[in-house]
Amino acid sequence: MIKMILKDLLNHFEISCEFPEYLLELTFNEVFLDGDLTKTENDYKIAVTTRQDVTHQMFLKPDDDYPVVIMSILPNGKLNGMKFARKKGQVAYINEV
Repeated sequence: MIKMILKDLLNHFEISCEFPEYLLELTFNEVFLDGDLTKTENDYKIAVTTRQDVTHQMFLKPDDDYPVVIMSILPNGKLNGMKFARKKGQVAYINEV
C-alpha cells in the first residue's frame, strides 16, 4: 500500500498552492492519485470512482477556512466526509442521509 500525504498529491498534480504545514503531512487515500483534476479559479477538485461504485472527491481551497475537504458519495446516495480547517485538530464531519 502506498502511503500518500497531501504534499505528494500536490506534487503529483503539479498544484503549487499554500496550505497549512500540518495539512501537507496528513495521510490520505492513495486512490486520489488516479483521480481526475479540475480547476476553477484558485480551487481544485480531484474525483475518482472506485470499483465499488463509490465516488471520492477531494476539494482543495487554499483560501478557505477549510482548505481541504474530502467527500465520498456512496452507491446508496449517502454522503460522508471531513473538512479540515487551517488549525490542526479542527475538523468538521459531513454526513447526509
